Amino acid sequence: MNAFYSKWLGGKRGAIELAVLAAFIFIVMPLWLDIFRLNMVGKYLTYAFAAVGLVMVWGYGGILSLGQGIFFGIGGYCMAMFLKLEASDLASTARQTTPGIPDFMDWNQVTSLPLIWEPFHSLTFTLIAILVLPSVVAYVIGVAMFKRRVGGVYFSIITQAIAAILTILVVGQQGMTGGINGITDLKTLHGWNINTNSAKYILYYLNGALLIGAIVLCKFVLSSKLGRLLLAMRDKEDRVRFSGYDVANFKIFTFSLGAVISAIGGAMFTLQVGFMSPSIIGIVPSIEMVIFAAVGGRMSLVGAVYGTLLVNYGKTAFSESFPSLWLFLMGALFIGVVMVFPNGLAGLYDTYLKGRLEKVMAKLRERGPLRKLSPVKAGVQK
Repeated sequence: MNAFYSKWLGGKRGAIELAVLAAFIFIVMPLWLDIFRLNMVGKYLTYAFAAVGLVMVWGYGGILSLGQGIFFGIGGYCMAMFLKLEASDLASTARQTTPGIPDFMDWNQVTSLPLIWEPFHSLTFTLIAILVLPSVVAYVIGVAMFKRRVGGVYFSIITQAIAAILTILVVGQQGMTGGINGITDLKTLHGWNINTNSAKYILYYLNGALLIGAIVLCKFVLSSKLGRLLLAMRDKEDRVRFSGYDVANFKIFTFSLGAVISAIGGAMFTLQVGFMSPSIIGIVPSIEMVIFAAVGGRMSLVGAVYGTLLVNYGKTAFSESFPSLWLFLMGALFIGVVMVFPNGLAGLYDTYLKGRLEKVMAKLRERGPLRKLSPVKAGVQK
């Protein structure tokens, strides 16, 4: 049992953190919020996948990626392609010039389904593609960069440029991708209507379960020898290299792992929200994902989830209450959190609460029923 705690849950403290997060996601939120707000929280949790991936890539791997939106978008578009093909059956597209293809293709005078779309008729292929495609893209980028020892700010700029290139490509290929509007009007998953309230509840719980699973997987990786090497590589990369380890391979693995986790979040975003567009994969969303991780604490997997929820809640609340000022308020929130809690929300416990809670518990043990009775007092009480 102790081995299970240490390897999969990060010890007793990690198990408690996960239990609190699970209770918050699966019990508190559904009881507190109506279905509209709960679906919105579900959308926020899809972003948390990218933030968790960034904790692995940036917090432990020391690789600041400003292009996580790339992989989030790959996963989202893979799922959107499958859902759009299911919604484009002959009966639903009978009025089109070319029945049986997505509506945006017909509008752009595409007369046959592109070859790249054909495999996405299969849900099995789609699920495999969600995992394989981002890992392949991340592997190619990682080999091209890390094998040449490109890192630091140069790697951040390159990933940002790739995100911009992908956005331009998606927008430019309107007949293939839906252009600036993206892929919309997604209705069913194997005949199951994903727009009903019951479906939204199921997808919310599935989303939360996958997120918890991703955190557990990351904790397992960090508890292994690889996790210790990642920390050593982040702090003293040259020393790890001189010890005989191939640092580039560790970076490639970590970058690919973060990419796959982000892609799962993108696929769940498509299911949760019902569309996918290039506005989700560009430079700005990728930077926001870094903010989620920074606010939550770039060394805390669970903190990244809370950081994502806090930033997106502030974004929604400020935009609803102060439409003309919400961007400034969001900036002030980010600056304030970073200044007050430089280690993010995860550092709040260690910096401000841990010592006080220990003092309170010590006093309770001294004064409360936990205190051992002296023999004299025990005799009197008898």
